[in-house]
Amino acid sequence: MTRARKAAGAALVAALAVVVLVVVVVNGWWPEPPAAPSATRATAPATASPSPVPPSPQPARPSVVAPSAAAPSSPSPSAAPADPALAAARRQLDSLDLPRRVGQLFMVKSAVAGPDAVTLAALQERHVGNVFLAGRSGSGVGATAAVTGTLRRAAVAGSGVQPFVATDQEGGYVQVLTGPGFSRIPSALEQAGLPPADLRISARTWGGELARAGVNVNFAPVMDTVDSAAAAAANPPIGRFLREYGYTPPVVTAHATAFAAGMRDAGISAVPKHFPGLGRVPANTDTAADVTDVRTTRNDAALGPFRAAVASGARWMMLSNARYQRIDPANIGPFSPTIIQGMLRHDLGFTGIVVSDDLCNAKALSPWTPGERATRFLAAGGTMALCTNQNLLAPMYDAALALARKDAGFRAKVEAAALKVLQVKAGG
Repeated sequence: MTRARKAAGAALVAALAVVVLVVVVVNGWWPEPPAAPSATRATAPATASPSPVPPSPQPARPSVVAPSAAAPSSPSPSAAPADPALAAARRQLDSLDLPRRVGQLFMVKSAVAGPDAVTLAALQERHVGNVFLAGRSGSGVGATAAVTGTLRRAAVAGSGVQPFVATDQEGGYVQVLTGPGFSRIPSALEQAGLPPADLRISARTWGGELARAGVNVNFAPVMDTVDSAAAAAANPPIGRFLREYGYTPPVVTAHATAFAAGMRDAGISAVPKHFPGLGRVPANTDTAADVTDVRTTRNDAALGPFRAAVASGARWMMLSNARYQRIDPANIGPFSPTIIQGMLRHDLGFTGIVVSDDLCNAKALSPWTPGERATRFLAAGGTMALCTNQNLLAPMYDAALALARKDAGFRAKVEAAALKVLQVKAGG
């Protein structure tokens, strides 16, 4: 090959290289340099946001998108929400209008023998999402299951959500359900004679009976501490009826948490009560007005059993209807932000459902109208209002709905409480 021909060939190759370089640059095909390591990339999952931002600049062509940067329409099969129950609750909340959201914040009484027309109207027309079986029945598991089935269908028809069905099955003087298929449950003071491990086994049996009857919430155990056997007779709501597990917080803690664990083993939500304690009051809030505890403090040792219940995973807590002079003298228990938000939520770290004791028939609530009882309780941070007089449910519900419609701050509390109820219903 002549020198002239070699020179011409080299010139042609150089010209072609320039053309290729221009095409590459114009079309954006020049490879990116490797991205520097990033702490955010190392810790944040690629699907953490509905519209993920690529962790580093990417070429324009889809074919070069890294597999780890999953698109919203194709999430990784292994990716899961941090809290599936909360995610499910948010979806369900979005499907409910405001009247049905408000309905989730109430629990209406049904006679254990079967609902009357007023209870059914509360469930179906006011969308109340939860039911409390009250009274006494010796009909047994089968008959009770038929009643709870009727109540469930009515609740779902009204709200579109499965209800909580609760009762009082503590034992001793406080046992709503008896008859074929139900054990005789001894009083808490008698239960305390068992080793905690044995009590847990027994409670699992009692919880299984409730589950077969269609009940999924038990308003027990009592976690109130009565200071001594001698003081019990002067304590009408707890000591007089042998409802205490003992006379020191450690003894109460050991046995009450064993009872709650047995219920949980059977799939029943146990509800510790009555926060922050009824073991020192001189009267019964069901039958007396302005019942006041003058001794219990915000950091009292008697709070130990409740603290242990929260630490063990309790998803419910029932409030006392008493007034606590050394905690919040201006407000009775269900209206006290100090008790609900300060002590229960902040001090104890409780994240579940705060349910009231009865707001309808209790004498302690008589100074307030039914509507005021509901709105004050929810405004203070309560989650679910228990009403054991179905005839008073309508004005309570109507007042809460009306206030939620006109007061944005109250509505926000209603929606947060409804989300909490739905989250716990979803298993969270």
